[in-house]
Amino acid sequence: MRFSNITKVSAIVGTLLLLITSCEDELDTIGEGVVAGEPFSTGKVEYDVFAYNKGIAAVQTNRLPLYQLGTFNDPIYGQRKASIVSQLTLSTVSPTFGDLSQATEDQGASDDSEATVDENETVTEVYLYIPFQTPPSSDTDGDGVDDIFESGDDVDDPNSDYDGDGVTDNQEQVLGSNPFDPNEDGTGDNFVANNYPNKFDLDSIYGDRTQTFNLVVSRSNYFLRDLDPNSNFEEAQDYFSNQDISAFIGETLFDGEVTIDNEEMLFRENEDDPDTEDVDESTEISTRLSPGIRVALNPEFFQENILDKEGQSELLSQSNFRNFLRGIHLSGTDMDELMFLLDLTQANITISYTYQDYDLDEEEIVEAESDFTLNFLVGSSTGGITGNAVNVFENEMLPAEIENSLDNGENASRIFVKGGTTLAEVRLFDEVENGGSSIINQIKQNNWIINEANLVFYVDRETLDASVVEPPRLYLYNAETNQPLFDASNEDITATSGSNSLRYFPNHDGLLETDNDLGVKYTIRITEHINNIIVRDSSNAKLGLTLTPNISLTAVQEAIGNDMQGIDYPVGAAMSPLGTVLYGSNVAPEEEANKLKLEIYYTKAN
Repeated sequence: MRFSNITKVSAIVGTLLLLITSCEDELDTIGEGVVAGEPFSTGKVEYDVFAYNKGIAAVQTNRLPLYQLGTFNDPIYGQRKASIVSQLTLSTVSPTFGDLSQATEDQGASDDSEATVDENETVTEVYLYIPFQTPPSSDTDGDGVDDIFESGDDVDDPNSDYDGDGVTDNQEQVLGSNPFDPNEDGTGDNFVANNYPNKFDLDSIYGDRTQTFNLVVSRSNYFLRDLDPNSNFEEAQDYFSNQDISAFIGETLFDGEVTIDNEEMLFRENEDDPDTEDVDESTEISTRLSPGIRVALNPEFFQENILDKEGQSELLSQSNFRNFLRGIHLSGTDMDELMFLLDLTQANITISYTYQDYDLDEEEIVEAESDFTLNFLVGSSTGGITGNAVNVFENEMLPAEIENSLDNGENASRIFVKGGTTLAEVRLFDEVENGGSSIINQIKQNNWIINEANLVFYVDRETLDASVVEPPRLYLYNAETNQPLFDASNEDITATSGSNSLRYFPNHDGLLETDNDLGVKYTIRITEHINNIIVRDSSNAKLGLTLTPNISLTAVQEAIGNDMQGIDYPVGAAMSPLGTVLYGSNVAPEEEANKLKLEIYYTKAN
């Protein structure tokens, strides 16, 4: 049990704390003395909590950590279709294609140098690449096969044989052979070690991953401003999820079928010549790309709008370029059951081209090859993002039952949690804002040591069916200061600094507890928040409740409520399509066991 330092307790209580610091996570007896006849006892009390559902008409969706693309069918909240419009960023401003600048090429006829040639840069191919999210997967037995691909006892057995080729996974790891391929055991005459694509667990893909989908990539003629003219260009421009850009979609650069593959894409230095028998010339892997979307774009478009603009004002600066080529629009058809969360800071467009180059040694003109990259958003080491992109949502109308439960001012029997669509307001002790003073004063007079305080949100399993993708974590925050309720100083910093966001701030919790893979409840520990109210006289502020894919994303951006008024909204919730339904406190008598409640565990002097 975690005990807080409370200065108002007596010296004898302080002595007690020194004696019982070895107390673990749960008290053995709640509501009785620790030892019969001793002057101290522990107890548990429950207090009322009041929740109110708020509707969100639109959320700010530019400069997000992740962007939604595709269609998410929610059996409770309806369908959402998400598209993206994004600026492109030159990897180098005023670029030189080939070896010579355009100005130097233009002087070739008069400089009397054979090396000054007309390079005639010609686009050969263009590829758009956006990697999927790949979560950190554990490998418990260290055999080179992640736990996600193993089952049962194999997770802890390094001598398991995933592909059944007679060579254990651990042996294949040592040999550099593919543990997923029964035809490669590392013993063949032409075997080359580590010459296979790694397999990844893919994250943030919702729907049927075995289906193909149709991706449409188009030119965007919608100008995304970085700064807001209404603020005298001193503040960033906000764009919202209900932005209508349908009239600004230009020519199509790709319209075709894409499949999802969890293996790396490999590119080799020398392609194998099929006419050369018994010789594998494709053994050198030059590039490995993580699994993702990679499609060929129209090369003529990039010839005309990029390479042919060498030396011209359109490529002189990022500002000029974005005014000229305003961006790319991504959408999908045939994606009724598929949605991705994509990191646009990892996305790019690679333009491959050939040009005429003068070989000084051979004194002749030869054909050379090169690449030029256009980025989408560019992330910095400080967390800032250069560039701009907007997520556009087409949300189906909410069912009448949910719509009528929003913004009605009533203490809710059900709390509706949906990323980008709802927000719940939570009040402790009393339904009056900043209320509960009589209860707070009573707790103060009792001189309790607050050992633990929890808000428990039970999942409404009667409403949710097994097909619902449930949010892995809820996010509770001070809705008046927009600050999170967890105290980082009370958390495991080692876990929080890792790459698995579900391990962040484990003492605060808020994670979904399941039974047979179905959600049961979320428990959020707010011990420090309650102690701030009881001991440090902080205000009993109203709280905001939503969901988050990453609890370390504590920033808020503006949203527009159903009343068309501005409201602060957590970034994590804005970028998630997930939703759930929770029990509130205004429940029927037969639902009392699932009622939203505040649990307080305490120690007191008898």
